[in-house]
Amino acid sequence: MSVRELEIAITQLSTRELAELMEWLEEYHAQRWDKQIEEDLEAGRLDALLAQVDREYEAGLSQPL
Repeated sequence: MSVRELEIAITQLSTRELAELMEWLEEYHAQRWDKQIEEDLEAGRLDALLAQVDREYEAGLSQPL
């Protein structure tokens, strides 16, 4: 199914169905994001950023949330 076909199908959803789809998409997107972060961590792609965060924390440059 193409993106265009999906777009057309979405326009035909009821309000309730659209809300269900949006909820599912948000959860799916969050899962994909988590998986990407895990893969980046395992591959070392975030090492430089994490080292920078550590340096800033040790220098007292962080603030409590």
